[in-house]
Order: sequence, then C-alpha cells, then structure tokens
Amino acid sequence: MRLRGKVALISGGARGMGESEARLFVREGAKVVIGDILEAEGRAVEADIRAAGGDALFVRLDVTEEADWERAVSRTIERFGRLDVLVNNAGVGAQGRIEDTTVKEWDHVMDINAKGVFLGTRAVIPAMRQAGGGSIVNISSQLGLVGTDNSSPQYQASKGAVRLLTKATAIQYAREGIRANSVHPGPILTAMTERRRADPEHYRKMLSRIPLGRFGESDEVAYGVLYLASDEAAFVTGSELVIDGGWTAQ
Repeated sequence: MRLRGKVALISGGARGMGESEARLFVREGAKVVIGDILEAEGRAVEADIRAAGGDALFVRLDVTEEADWERAVSRTIERFGRLDVLVNNAGVGAQGRIEDTTVKEWDHVMDINAKGVFLGTRAVIPAMRQAGGGSIVNISSQLGLVGTDNSSPQYQASKGAVRLLTKATAIQYAREGIRANSVHPGPILTAMTERRRADPEHYRKMLSRIPLGRFGESDEVAYGVLYLASDEAAFVTGSELVIDGGWTAQ
C-alpha cells in the first residue's frame, strides 16, 4: 500500500475529484479527513468508507475561513495523532470576460481557489513539521498554465496563483521535509463541469481542444495526486503534474 501509515486531509472531499482522491487514498492505506461545506455528501462518503473497513473522518470546512482550517487540523491530530498529506482540492469555476466581471465575482473565486490554498497550507505546516515532513498537493488547472477565451479571468488568475504559491511553499519548506507540488487537470467529468457540458456547442468546443478527444475521469487525476502524496515522489517538489489530455501540448 502506497500510503500505509499516512494521514491525509482533503479539502472539497465530498464529491468529484476530492471524493475520488479520498477513496483511493484509503484503498492505499491512508486515514483520510474529508473537509467540505457539503455536509450531507461528506458524511455519506465518510460512512461509506468506514463501512468498507477504511478509516475516515468528515469535518465541515469552509476553505475561506481561518478558524475552519484550524479546527480541521486540530480534529485531525486529535483523531489520528498526525498529519502527513494535505490536498488542497476545493475550488469553484466561473465564466465571463474581464469587462463583464464584477469585483464580487472576482473576490468569490479568488477567495476559494487562491486564498483557500494559502490558508490550508499555512494551517498544516506546524503539524507536518511535528511529523517530520509531509506532502502538500495543490489542485490547479491546465488554465493555471495557459490562457483561454472560454473561462473567466478570475478562474485563470486563481489557478495561476496556486501554481506560484506551490513553488514558494516548496522552496521555503524543503529543508524541513515538506514537499509541495501542483496538479493541473484539464476538463474532467465532475459536477463542476456538468452544466457547461450540457451545452452542445460548448462541449464540442472543449473536445476540439483536447487531443485525446474526451474529458478526463476523476480517478485519472486521483492517481496523479496519489503519486505526489506518496514517498515515491520523495525527490519531487515545486513541480507541476499536468493531466490534461494533451491540452497544453499544443
């Protein structure tokens, strides 16, 4: 098992990529804390994992709130005694051009996608230091690497911020054994992309930009996150893992 003995906290773990990561981590031997504002869904994932013999804990986590992060880390330590892995997975999307974007819309996305990653990273560092090291995996996007005309400025800016925050974290904490890497998924079949996938024109446009000709699956991202969380990636920090069907190769 690739995560035997490790404890992982996953934000946005109640559904989509976060749920896939939580379930895969447990299968690979980890104890998992599922943080999310979706309480019913998060508790259902917790119950399902425990019914299957795994060890999981749900905590309500609004990633924009410092107190929620402090509570999530505290409950993790109380329950499992340590914290080895953080997956900053929670995020939201948005659409629109720069001229049509309000300050409120900008702040909403930046608060969740960028500030949330900062708060989570800052909250777990003392616990990882105490554990002798750890792995922080930040979910960015292929749009944190390249621009596009059919996403919002705040989404693309937030995911670019995640990429550079990851590198700063990696450099500042490398000598303490704390690694940080970013994952850059392309379009994935999740609830977040469901509404726009229902628009045939948008769907065709998206597929035309993916050389592999399809949207990715959550598990295909989860396996990349698993690698970065595991000791197999012990010499990997400050890097980007792109899982985008070839989008950024063009």
